[in-house]
Amino acid sequence: MHKETAPRTSVLQHVSQNVRRLRHAARLSQSALSEKSGVSRRMLVAIEAGEKNVSLTTLDRVAEALDVVFSDLIQAPDARDPSRIDELAWVGEIAGSKAVLLSKASATREVELWEWRLEAGERYPSQPDAVGWSEQFYVFEGCLTLELTGGDQRIGTGEFYMFASHQPHAYRNDGPGPVRFVRNVVI
Repeated sequence: MHKETAPRTSVLQHVSQNVRRLRHAARLSQSALSEKSGVSRRMLVAIEAGEKNVSLTTLDRVAEALDVVFSDLIQAPDARDPSRIDELAWVGEIAGSKAVLLSKASATREVELWEWRLEAGERYPSQPDAVGWSEQFYVFEGCLTLELTGGDQRIGTGEFYMFASHQPHAYRNDGPGPVRFVRNVVI
């Protein structure tokens, strides 16, 4: 499905190169980007040096401040097909839990396609997105529990669910084995 060869190292290198390149293209100093994004200068220095694992929320804030999309930060700088990302973007606390951004497509701004795997007992909390954004899920193994403002929503194998993601939400695996699903973020 996707590449696993030194995935964390490569995505950190891509983020490092892309943030530095995009910041220079925007003619911003690290201090100016820090102020615009709300991310500390110390964190930006570490990101650009490839020394710091960074949360998806922090990358979203940096991307917004640079007026680019999230995938522009993690995609290989020399990628021939800009719609194909195929990069590991998150690793959970429980071995085997991960999120891979597979591809993107243009929408109002963009659509992101993700492959996720949560091991038994894993939970991923997510910040609310902007009004107008939505998420779509298709579960192909296990049962995914979505924590939503109105209550939990369980999505079993072969089921699909979509919701407006401008509310607090989280993904959780309450089952005995892994849950694997595809997630689209519609921006």
